[in-house]
Amino acid sequence: MSDNRLAAACARHGGAILNHMSSADAARDMDLLRTAFGDRKLTYLGFSYGSALGQNYANLFPSRVRALVIDAVIDPIAWTIGHGNEARTTPVGTRIGSADGARRTLGEFFRLCDAAGPDCAFSGNASGRYAALGERLRGHPATITDPSTGETFTVTYNDLIAVTLGALYTPFVWPDLAFLLADLEQQLSPAALGKRLAAIRTKLGLAAAAQEEYPNYVEGSPGVACSDSINPRSFAAWQSAADRAEARYGRFGRIWNWTWSACRSWPRTAGQDRHLGPWTARTSSPVLVVGNYFDPATRYQGAVAASRLLPNSRLLSYAGWGHGGYFIAGNYCVDSHVTRYLLTGRVPAAGTVCQPEGSPFGPTSAATLRKAQAGAGLHAVAVPVAVRRALHAH
Repeated sequence: MSDNRLAAACARHGGAILNHMSSADAARDMDLLRTAFGDRKLTYLGFSYGSALGQNYANLFPSRVRALVIDAVIDPIAWTIGHGNEARTTPVGTRIGSADGARRTLGEFFRLCDAAGPDCAFSGNASGRYAALGERLRGHPATITDPSTGETFTVTYNDLIAVTLGALYTPFVWPDLAFLLADLEQQLSPAALGKRLAAIRTKLGLAAAAQEEYPNYVEGSPGVACSDSINPRSFAAWQSAADRAEARYGRFGRIWNWTWSACRSWPRTAGQDRHLGPWTARTSSPVLVVGNYFDPATRYQGAVAASRLLPNSRLLSYAGWGHGGYFIAGNYCVDSHVTRYLLTGRVPAAGTVCQPEGSPFGPTSAATLRKAQAGAGLHAVAVPVAVRRALHAH
């Protein structure tokens, strides 16, 4: 299996670093850098996986926190050992509940698209049309031509799920996703479909720069995730978890379950210095926890869990969509609260909920669009490999 080959290759060639890729190791390095720069305490802002790194630092060095923001937050217990017997039965990709977050976010895409009427190209029973399109692609994949190379390829049902998930990360791409879905539904020409997909890739920041000679996301991501977390070693357990996730959460259950599938066979020595809890240290300054109601990767419940675990923390909620709130969402309320906290240490009032500024299918100011485009690439490490391959390779 490819996962076994990847794990074996990393074991052969990883050297000493293989056993020191956990978030706890990185947090210790951060503290050395803090000392080297002469800072008495740390100021930190971490998105997505960066929330796991931030929680490691807060719990390992609680007296050295000046201001620490975690945004798009991972539940640290789910990320490391899970609850109850989950470490032996349920992979980390399912434990953190991302499939549930993606399902809920897609539901919002359908709701807002239908509400937008003619401003959304896929409006009018968007959910039913999407289901029908998925069933058609299962048996009859579409053909798309890459406008940059002229190469043709097929889009299967699995590709549809991967592309949809990637677009859900960034709401300003939702109108383009709606056009792509409508074009697939109408079975437009391969060239027209290729141009539509290329537009999505560009807006997600995946086509703006030349591909590096050797991207390390294939082994870099599991190197960290598998060092941080305890997972089943049985393939049957992974398959059973995938089946349960698909039955419970629908379309995105399998893709998230298998995201870090290499952890099943990752070298057992990895993560020897990892931190598995507790996650309840009282920090010298309050931690600001930011969560989106509809996040397709790190569901809102992760932010709630982290805020409840950290006794000196404050939860800032964003009743909007996408992966991450500060700067990424382009929401003035979120941005102002986080910026003020980073500068002054003042947290928002308890129970603060920032409301979205309109709909992703409504008019978007040029300033908000520029902010979203500038921040789109910040979450690349959190995107499942299957999604990145679907958006990059073609």
